Amino acid sequence: MLRLYAKQNSHSAQYCDGVSRRSFVQLGVAGMAGLGLGDILRAKAASSNANSDTKKVSTILIWLDGGPGHMDMYDMKPTAPVEYRGMWRPIHTNVPGFDITELYPKQAKHADKFSIVRSLSHGTGDHFAGAHRMLTSKALGVSGANKIGKFPGLGAIVAQQREHMHHDVPPYVSVPVASSVGLKPGYFGGKFLGVQYDPFQTQGDPNRDNFKVQNMVLPTGLTVDRLDDRTHLRGQLDKISRQVESRGTFDALDRFDQQAYSFVTGEKSRVAFDMSLEDDKLRDQYGRHTWGQSTLLARRLVEAGASFVTVHFGGWDHHWNLESGYENNLPRVDAAVASLFEDLEQRGMLETTLVMLCGEFSRTPRINNGGNGGPPLSKGTPGRDHWGNSMFCLMGGGGVRGGQIVGSTNAKGESPQNRPLTPANVHATVYKCMGIDPALQILDLAGRPTSVLDDPEPIHELL
Repeated sequence: MLRLYAKQNSHSAQYCDGVSRRSFVQLGVAGMAGLGLGDILRAKAASSNANSDTKKVSTILIWLDGGPGHMDMYDMKPTAPVEYRGMWRPIHTNVPGFDITELYPKQAKHADKFSIVRSLSHGTGDHFAGAHRMLTSKALGVSGANKIGKFPGLGAIVAQQREHMHHDVPPYVSVPVASSVGLKPGYFGGKFLGVQYDPFQTQGDPNRDNFKVQNMVLPTGLTVDRLDDRTHLRGQLDKISRQVESRGTFDALDRFDQQAYSFVTGEKSRVAFDMSLEDDKLRDQYGRHTWGQSTLLARRLVEAGASFVTVHFGGWDHHWNLESGYENNLPRVDAAVASLFEDLEQRGMLETTLVMLCGEFSRTPRINNGGNGGPPLSKGTPGRDHWGNSMFCLMGGGGVRGGQIVGSTNAKGESPQNRPLTPANVHATVYKCMGIDPALQILDLAGRPTSVLDDPEPIHELL
């Protein structure tokens, strides 16, 4: 186990520094010199207070990597000029006045269970800048020219705030990968909180009959008793290295080892990852493809006790061939999202599971000519380009009021018309639902208290 995680860090050190929050006395002594003790204690107190009030709400974030277009999903503009309006007509849902694309007929039956934020924006069409803003709420100069993440992801902060809770499964999981614009774990990672708050990535394809989760199955010939012996021996040997280790890296890796040991030897964890135990009819309902089965696995993990699960739906950068791309993608999203809400409600889990659906930005309201800078249609049929001035975020369950449309965009869908909101407001809403104080402060690498959100105001219409 130790070698595996050390190897991972050797080629992705820019995402994890290994500093443990538990090594508080060791953390950033030089940087703390300019701070009063009260500042430090207040940051720690805020963290403790948040922990003491943590609710039993879990979150499933379905991440549409590449940039899903609002005009073709949840913010249709049927009266806009033809070069702006969505390619598909809007349809009514079970909530009056709440229309969505005709490619989402299954979600239309469950609109009372979720709400749409239509006035979200962060102002950038850069994949990396947008993903960093959406997943961490921070800008911090991240862009395509400077891709290194600089702040812990939302799920990592939740995992850190819930480290005191017992978990039979990994508390923070990504199915099948944690990938933001190709970076793993990218902006989902723990960053200066430490590698122990990175998401556990299942890898593989939950849709395959032989799906197995890496590191959840004991190697051939290794029993739990033998694993006990090896764990004890390794623990004794590691004491030698730890005596000269001062940065807290081994503490972080120890937490990984302790969690992995308990998960691989625990029946509940292994059962949670076993997709063969699900009813075939329910699997069909979610969709017999990677996206559908990944979403179903996320529900299984939350049911088993995971606090935060991300589901990766890649392939949304449609600069051309948008029509064929969406006719492939949207029905899959529709089945997965509608089935998830229906499934959660039937299991009595809807009030304790917050579901989110978003990507790093949206697509241009005006449809292009399919040339991408060349002759019209030279790349394919028309598409939409990058757009961060108007976006959507779906939120439902976990205490969020369903059937709400928050904010609006102008007639052409170009920018918020009223109730402009930012990723920080979305994060604040998640924290509020999960019983974590949106005004929380954590300690950075220099030991300085830093607010997790620049704007800790949640979206009150949803609460």
